[in-house]
Amino acid sequence: MSPDIITADLKQVLKRLKLGPILDTLPERLALARQQKMPHQDFLLLILSDEVTRRDSISAQLRAQRARLDPGHQLEAWDATANVRYDAELWNELCSLRFLETHAHVAVVGPVGVGKTFLAHALGAAACRRGYSVLAHPCDRMLKALRHARLDATHEAELRKLLSVDLLILDDFGLDAMDATESRDIYELFTERHRRGSIIVTSNRGPDEWLATFADPVRAQAAVDRFTSNAYDLVIDGESYRARQKPALSRSSKTGSRRAA
Repeated sequence: MSPDIITADLKQVLKRLKLGPILDTLPERLALARQQKMPHQDFLLLILSDEVTRRDSISAQLRAQRARLDPGHQLEAWDATANVRYDAELWNELCSLRFLETHAHVAVVGPVGVGKTFLAHALGAAACRRGYSVLAHPCDRMLKALRHARLDATHEAELRKLLSVDLLILDDFGLDAMDATESRDIYELFTERHRRGSIIVTSNRGPDEWLATFADPVRAQAAVDRFTSNAYDLVIDGESYRARQKPALSRSSKTGSRRAA
C-alpha cells in the first residue's frame, strides 16, 4: 500500500492522542489488512492491540528498573543445561507466580554460585511483566540504608517502601550476624509482610540457621516462624552457575592475540 495513505492529518491526530508510535508499524498493518480483507473493527483492534503490547512492555521495563533487578536475569535466559539440581516441579509452580496471589514466601537456599540470585531476580522480572510491584535488595545494603535512615528521620518512609511492594527480594540473607537494630528491622519486615505481601529470600544458610544471626532470640523465633510457615523452600545444589556468565573472548580477539604473540 502506498505510504501516502498515511496523511499528515492522520499523523497529527495520532500524535495528539499520544498514539504516535502506531505510525512505526502502521504501513505493515495496512498492507496486512488489505491482503486479508480485514474488517474495519478487526483492523482497529489489531493496531490498538499493538499499542497496548508496546505500553505494557515499557511499563514492565520501568517496573524492573525501579525494582533494581538485574536486566540479564530473565526466566528465558536461564541455561537449562547448567549442572545444578533443584525440584523442577516446585520451580514450575513458582514460575506461575501463584505464590504472589496467596502472599506466600520463597526461600532459595544453596551454596555460593549456583544461581540463587539469578532465579530470584528472574521471578521478580516475571512479576514485573505481570504488573506486580517489586523491590530487590542485597540484605546487608538494605539494613545499612535503614540504619542511615534513622539518622535523618526517614526510617518510617524507607520501611513503608519495603512493606508496600507486592514482592520484596532479599539477597544473601543471613550471611552475617545482625545487631539489635538490624534484628528489629528484619523482625518488623517479616511480621508486617506476613500474609500481606511476598518475600523471596536467597541464602547460603537454611532457615533453621537464620535464628543464630539475630541479636534477639525471641524476635528471631517469631520472625523466622512466620516466614517459614508460609514459604516454599527451593533448595539448589551443584556446580557454580557463574562460570557460564563469564565473558569470553571473541574469535577475532583470539586471532589477534596469537598474532601479537
